[in-house]
Parts: sequence; C-alpha cells; structure tokens
Amino acid sequence: MTTSEFRPPYMPLTERDHALKERGFALLNASDVGDWLSAEPADLEKLHTSWDDLPNDEYLKDGGRYRRRRHSCFVVEGASATLVPHRAHWQPLQYNALHGGMQRWFEPMDAAVVAMPVWQRLLTGVGVAASALHGERPWFVEAHPFRIDTTDGIGRPTPEGAHRDGVDLVAVFMVARHRIKGGESRVFEAEGPNGQRFTLREAWSLLLLDDARVIHESTPIQPLEEGELGWRDTLVLTYRRGGFQGD
Repeated sequence: MTTSEFRPPYMPLTERDHALKERGFALLNASDVGDWLSAEPADLEKLHTSWDDLPNDEYLKDGGRYRRRRHSCFVVEGASATLVPHRAHWQPLQYNALHGGMQRWFEPMDAAVVAMPVWQRLLTGVGVAASALHGERPWFVEAHPFRIDTTDGIGRPTPEGAHRDGVDLVAVFMVARHRIKGGESRVFEAEGPNGQRFTLREAWSLLLLDDARVIHESTPIQPLEEGELGWRDTLVLTYRRGGFQGD
C-alpha cells in the first residue's frame, strides 16, 4: 500500500445489511466473505484460474485493448441458481452513456466454472444480501468476470466514468491485482455530497452497492514498471428484480 492510498473501510459481517440500508454500500474483508459464502481459499483460487482464459472485449468505443471479459446470466431463487440461455448484455444510455443502447454479445462463462459448487454459493449468497435489502424474490443476475490490463499502457476499469448500473444490487469482488498502481474504488451518494474512496487489494474482498442510492467508479491502472504487463481482476455480479435489462 502506498502512502497516498485510502484504506478500505471494512465493516464486520454482522453490519452488512444495516450498512447497505443506511449508507448504500457495505465493504467486507476476504475472511468474512469466505465465512459468509462458505468459500474456501483453495476453491476461490481454482475459480480464479478461469480469468486467464477471458476473451478480449471487442465493444470498447475508446478503441482500447485493455479489457477482457465473459458474461453469463442466472436466475437466483433462494438456494437455487439457474443458468439461463445465453443473451446479450444491454444497458440503457441513461446508465451507460458510452456503451449503452447496444447489444453486446460476450462469450459465456465456461460450463465447468458455472458447475463449481463455490460458484453456486457466490451467486446464492449474494442473493441473500439482495433479499435483505429489497425483499425476498427471484433475482435476475448478470455475471461479469473482468480482467483490466496495461496492454495500452493504461487500463480503465470503468471507461464510462462514475455510473449506476440500472439494477438493485451490485457486488464487486476484488479477485487479484498484479504489478499495477491505481485502480482506486470510489463510491458517492447519488443524491448528496458524501462519498468515499479506497483501494481494494485483498483478494476476494467484496464491495456491495445499493445501485439506486450510490454511484461508483474505479480509477485507471498503470504498470508498476514501464513496459511490463499488469492487470486487475474483478468479478461483478448485478441483481435485478422483475427481469433482465433489455427484456
């Protein structure tokens, strides 16, 4: 950690639901995430190996080559997470001025990854937080494994800038950082002056966001040493009531 970084304001797992309701976000350390989701470090590391096989994002309007990703959709009901037929990722321009209004067909997640028990526990566990915030119901979940790298000398985790996603709950797992600087997370009130900034470094720590109440962004990354390749791996899960965006 550099002296210019802000430390993540982690909170106890017992305060998760209260923090989401009162502040619009909750930040959990990796140990609490593992306890909550019954996710052993070895299982999470096995899941992480799939990030090495993410295809390029061919839809970046800034011409960049710095983002790799996959995309799959699920319906979560209680302890059940069901993969639905592959579909495009779509957002309205209201929420994504850069890439909204277009159907983006990303490669789906590998079937072997989706079948992992730890993957099912991630989806259904975060669904518990969504239901605590908005009431129990079926949740329409979009899963986005991302790798942002420094192929272009700089990588942009959120090229659209500070934004909301048009869903009910956003879960951002910090999966890994490799030889980079930057990548600060920023969370601001959608209707107010308050905000917080911090740099997530701990693998499998988790930021939960009430999408209606806060906007969020991550700052660009750069390599620690000029000319070397670095990257930032995250998993973003979005939970929406009533259906997927674009239905």
